[in-house]
Amino acid sequence: MRSVGRTIVVGGPAGYDVHVGPGVLDRLREHARDGRRVLVVHQPGREGLAKEAAVVLAEEGARPMVVRVPDAEAAKTVHVLNALWERLGEEGFTRDDLILGIGGGATTDLAGFLAATWLRGVDSVMMPTSLLGVVDAAVGGKTGINTPQGKNLVGAFYPPRVVLCDPAWLSSMRRPDYVSGLAEVIKCGLIADPVILDLVEAAPIDAGDPVADPGLASELIARAVQVKADVVTADLKEASLRAILNYGHTFAHAIEQVEDYTWRHGDAVAVGMVFVAEVAHRCGLIDQALLDRHRSVLASVGLPTTYRPDRWDQLRAAMGRDKKARGSVLRLVVLDGLASPTWLAEPQEELLEAAYFALR
Repeated sequence: MRSVGRTIVVGGPAGYDVHVGPGVLDRLREHARDGRRVLVVHQPGREGLAKEAAVVLAEEGARPMVVRVPDAEAAKTVHVLNALWERLGEEGFTRDDLILGIGGGATTDLAGFLAATWLRGVDSVMMPTSLLGVVDAAVGGKTGINTPQGKNLVGAFYPPRVVLCDPAWLSSMRRPDYVSGLAEVIKCGLIADPVILDLVEAAPIDAGDPVADPGLASELIARAVQVKADVVTADLKEASLRAILNYGHTFAHAIEQVEDYTWRHGDAVAVGMVFVAEVAHRCGLIDQALLDRHRSVLASVGLPTTYRPDRWDQLRAAMGRDKKARGSVLRLVVLDGLASPTWLAEPQEELLEAAYFALR
């Protein structure tokens, strides 16, 4: 039977729970001490949920303050961050207070970094309201903002106290945005849990619509979160294993930068996974069938698998600035078979270029 609700435990020194299912908002009460200040940071369009959260907090004696931030990547700037720092200072926030992030991955990235940097760290709770937010950004403790030189170049590893997600919060998402988040779900299937691929391939239309089959949506979310939780538990700060979660991301982040962050993150990750699959195939690590499966499963839900052929120089330069590079050495996460990720260090430039032009 498909899951309709689950608690996934992220272990490690600063372990926490991820609650996925209906009614999770009520768990916010556990973090609303009497007199505790709570800055509720939310993205546009989530005013209703932010108000609900504020009511729950106030009922327990907390002092919520609601702040709306810009949408998507526009929130992840030093200017927005500085305005929030000023608000915390004006309100006299202490280490006993709390930051609550409500929204997609950009909002939770921002709220998490705000919590990590104020007084060297205050508690945070994340309530992701997008598929990408719950399966990727809000779980794992990565926080950060962007700079003109790249995405997430300024950040910190700072786990939240808890992550709460009611799949009903995702029902208002536009289909292209929800489908974009499926790229991270499919990534988890490719690197660790092939059952995810089987579920998507069996019902690609329903997989792209959280309302069509809520049970399927909950199962895909829970499985993807479990993959990330398992990896993060073993490697919080990306010393080794955690890097597998970056499958497809080196090329994806390059696309986002070259496209001035006008591409959805998941769309860029989809193309990035096809790129590294092309690289792995050319190195003899995966066969044609697995390369083809990358394209087919991504395309089945409406994700892109191609990219324009006239941006290689800009993309290659951006890839060299990626966080996973070591000095001047480019390192890519690739597959050595299904659910068997590994590192490929310093691949030949001709191979990279050939993989890029195969994306046409």
